[in-house]
Amino acid sequence: MMIGSSTRLVAMIGTPIKQVKSPVNFNTYFATTGEDRAMIPIDLRSEQVEDFIKLVGGWENLDGFVVTIPHKTAVARLIHELTPRAQFLEAINVVRRHADGRLSGDMTDGEGFIQAAKDNGFVACGKSALLVGAGAAGRAIAHALAEAGLSELFISDINEAQAATLAARLADLFPNLTVKAGSIPQKTFDLLVNASPCGMGVADPLPVPESAMSLMAPGGLVADVVTSPEQTPLLKLAAQRGLKIQLGHEMAKAQLLALGRAMGVIGGEPTR
Repeated sequence: MMIGSSTRLVAMIGTPIKQVKSPVNFNTYFATTGEDRAMIPIDLRSEQVEDFIKLVGGWENLDGFVVTIPHKTAVARLIHELTPRAQFLEAINVVRRHADGRLSGDMTDGEGFIQAAKDNGFVACGKSALLVGAGAAGRAIAHALAEAGLSELFISDINEAQAATLAARLADLFPNLTVKAGSIPQKTFDLLVNASPCGMGVADPLPVPESAMSLMAPGGLVADVVTSPEQTPLLKLAAQRGLKIQLGHEMAKAQLLALGRAMGVIGGEPTR
């Protein structure tokens, strides 16, 4: 489609940005529905995030924007309103611009992850999971798994204090969830999630010891949030071991409708 002066815009900000899938997903959706809308990717340096937020308030043909690494926490501190789950997670991945320039944000990473997992045959209720990464995406996934009735969650992060803090907050909010943090234990998990950037670089080590996968049952699911490469070394090894795998782009695609609704561009017109 051609972008003209009447085209309504949404954006996606992050850095790096070349690996993200949302612009293709959204622009394909807009083209299919025949809407005069487009998503533009913006590779935005961290030191410019605050200036960007100030600019967006007066950007009249912009309805909202999606946020990816490393800006999810920073943007949450700069906008006007957060949903309750975004407040708990202290991070957002989508912002809606209202007619008066007010900005409201939500976090849908967890929602997208749960839907993608369901599409891969995994139901969280009563299951156990190992989560690597307690950053914005990891927090969202942990919260969504807990809401979905997960029985046991173990959180590992290079920042041990961050993992411990997340575990403590989840334990308070979900008393029926057994949640711990620290070094990865030698035990069986039904789900293994890499919610860290580990795997984006060609020389990156595996985010978990190989033994963590060798203990999983054949029906176990190994998921990665990394979208490029499409199949990370973790996912390749999991597939070789006969485990189910979930690609990073599956989570992105699964939350397209949630992101669009949050921005007011899918499932109803944005407020002007």
